Amino acid sequence: MNILLTGIAGFLGSHVAEALLARGHQVTGLDDLSGGFARNVPAGAHFVKGSVCNYALVRTLFKAHNYDAVYHLAAYAAEGLSHFIRRFNYENNVLGSINLINGAIESKSGKKFVFTSSIAVYGHNATAGAKEGDPTIPIDPYGCAKLAVEHDLHAAAEMFGLNYTIFRPHNIVGPRQHIGDKYRNVAGIFMNQTLKGEPLTIFGDGLQKRAFSYVSDVVTPMVECLEFDATDYETFNVGGRQPYTVLALAEIVQRVSGVNTGIVFLPPRNEAKIAYCDHARVDRVFGVHPSVRLEDGLARMWEWAKKLGPQEPTVAPEIEAGTGRLPESWR
Repeated sequence: MNILLTGIAGFLGSHVAEALLARGHQVTGLDDLSGGFARNVPAGAHFVKGSVCNYALVRTLFKAHNYDAVYHLAAYAAEGLSHFIRRFNYENNVLGSINLINGAIESKSGKKFVFTSSIAVYGHNATAGAKEGDPTIPIDPYGCAKLAVEHDLHAAAEMFGLNYTIFRPHNIVGPRQHIGDKYRNVAGIFMNQTLKGEPLTIFGDGLQKRAFSYVSDVVTPMVECLEFDATDYETFNVGGRQPYTVLALAEIVQRVSGVNTGIVFLPPRNEAKIAYCDHARVDRVFGVHPSVRLEDGLARMWEWAKKLGPQEPTVAPEIEAGTGRLPESWR
């Protein structure tokens, strides 16, 4: 298949592209490198530097190529920060997505439109292991943006027959993660702090629970969805099965790195206390794949991070509103 994949220079996008190439697909990767790195683009992919927000560029790509599928993974995925960058969040995560949906409809290219959503769409309803049919009441603009795109895909399917599969991954870890991003990806933040000899910083008491997902556990069903008709017009939770507290995650990072720089607790921020998913649907359609144990996955990530070395923190997009509630460490 000839596939357009957005966000190819990002963490998850690079792994998905690599897996698609290994299965013999042709991959064109679109990325503006705002949150990813050219070094992540796998050999064999055709790389186009540009943004999904550039409607003219997106239309040009669709007109020039007869894509069989679109994998849309480009997003600014700083969930907590999204409260303070609302316009930036919606322009990138909603309007950019609509540009791609329009392109797929207009060009009639698309055995499948694969969209990476998030368990952020559940909000507090993820506390008991959310199922795909559970109410979606996001508590931050990032979750609102992802849910809006999900709804638009449903509408595009009704009106134009656009085939889609939606995946809702959560808290992914593994090599190539942007460890210099201080606003998201807590495992990467911990590893970067460890490399710098700094204490690990935790918002609140550290008892927030997340089911951290090793990247291959997410990638496998995402690439296999092209092969199963049962994935048409469906939504799947995908990722880790076992919830861990953030404090437990910090302790595992200290254990796999062999370095203990201590832990500093910061004032709590507004976030879901517990967030994990039910995976019965993905198991039923794809079969139960063996999962990578969190400690093993973090050990692989640490070996990669050691070779990369400590990274300078990224600068956030311009803060637009509500700076009074912005965490002090993000200022």
